[in-house]
Amino acid sequence: MLHRKIYQLCCDGREVSIFLRDQQRWIDCARILDIEGDLVTVRYETDEEDEICSWEEMVRLESIGAITQKLASVPRGNVEPLISDDCPEAEQLPKSSPDSDRD
Repeated sequence: MLHRKIYQLCCDGREVSIFLRDQQRWIDCARILDIEGDLVTVRYETDEEDEICSWEEMVRLESIGAITQKLASVPRGNVEPLISDDCPEAEQLPKSSPDSDRD
């Protein structure tokens, strides 16, 4: 089951965070490049003191404990979020008027 889900994430090309059980660490903002047998190839970047490093790492399927992916993000502050034209009305945020912030 996990193998199929990881393959689906690989095909989608989305950024994920992967928890490696055997190393007790997270790999953040990674892309799954390939799955061959029980080896999963991931690519990610780290921001070190004075440089950004790009890494490609092969991990065993059984060492992957969890995978998370960001579904959405909204900027903080006084910014009106963009709403898609095809977003169902039931899922839209209520529209705020400019006068509502002055209370």
